[in-house]
Amino acid sequence: MISALYLHIPFCHAKCAYCDFDSRPLCGEALEKAASRYLEGLLARIDAFGEAGALSEVRTAYVGGGTPTVLGPGLPELVRRVRSWCAPDELTCEANPESFDESMAAALAEAGATRVSLGVQTLDPAELRAIGRIHTAEQALAAVARARAAGLSVSCDLMCGLPGQSRESWRRTLSRIVATSPDHASVYPLTLEEGAPLAHRAETDPSLEPDADLQAWCMEEARRVLGAAGYHPYEVASYALPGRECAHNIAYWTGASYLGLGRSAAGMLGAGEWDALAALLGGEPAGEGTGRVRYVQRDDVGMAFDVERLTAREAVAEDLMLGMRMTRGVGPELLSRARSVAGEKSVDSAVSTALSRGLAAWDAGGRLVPTERGWLLGNELYGLMWDLAADD
Repeated sequence: MISALYLHIPFCHAKCAYCDFDSRPLCGEALEKAASRYLEGLLARIDAFGEAGALSEVRTAYVGGGTPTVLGPGLPELVRRVRSWCAPDELTCEANPESFDESMAAALAEAGATRVSLGVQTLDPAELRAIGRIHTAEQALAAVARARAAGLSVSCDLMCGLPGQSRESWRRTLSRIVATSPDHASVYPLTLEEGAPLAHRAETDPSLEPDADLQAWCMEEARRVLGAAGYHPYEVASYALPGRECAHNIAYWTGASYLGLGRSAAGMLGAGEWDALAALLGGEPAGEGTGRVRYVQRDDVGMAFDVERLTAREAVAEDLMLGMRMTRGVGPELLSRARSVAGEKSVDSAVSTALSRGLAAWDAGGRLVPTERGWLLGNELYGLMWDLAADD
């Protein structure tokens, strides 16, 4: 059962200095023509999967990018088309403040969007310029207010370790965001991705390299400030008011099947689901021994894909790794399944190592949960779980 749908919009008004996502910085007539052609193709793909019955059980949908709001009226049209095939409880659209005006907020709400994820990143003007953002702090705060006024749930993306960022500027950003009362916040440390403009500049200007110690402090400060304001950390980078967690992202972290459509969109399907849709995804059958299929669309029209077939052992190791990103960790059922697939000795050894290193602990309900140390040293904890993918 496919419970989540992701749609990718590979366009934006300007490419941010840190971005390595598949997006095309277009403007004016060029953007309008390219986006119109792309949207027409994406709508056709949605219809094809809808007609095949693949969307009937979708409970969360997410339109990401790029910057989906550069589609203008095309974005509400896309939302309506999704809702013509399914009835998701949560339907999120990503947006940047400069292209999220009152008419867009109202149109998205009317079309059936329930949630907007705003790329705020920082509210410091110098930091915004340093990373190539084209909105102002005032536009970001106004966008939050517009979304709330339209009845949309609001999430704000924030980034730490930016060039020129200080503890004081980070505190100011957190304080001003909390004052707007969004329902959700995601906090990410800046990474310099190969090929991104900021990474090139850092080769000759080491001061642009993120300070790991400052980033660790910023992440801890975000947890302190957001926690004091009533936001609980339900995932390593995600905070929400009670009942406002992102159901779509939780689907990713809990092994739910999801369908990705659009250039660079990723999807993950069980072997049977893949086989049922292989004709639409241009792939061969999953094959014997496949537990899960991951794919990434490599073109605009949905004819070229990169496909990865995971064994049952790799799939359960992935579930453990992603589960440990969440505050609630992993439960007895998943651990039992992992033991049956990857071997009791291997799983118990990984769990014992996580416990002995202080990366995880047992809670009162018998769940294995990450500790504060495990949250800070996440890569070490996740690595222990992913290592179970390898045969003994």
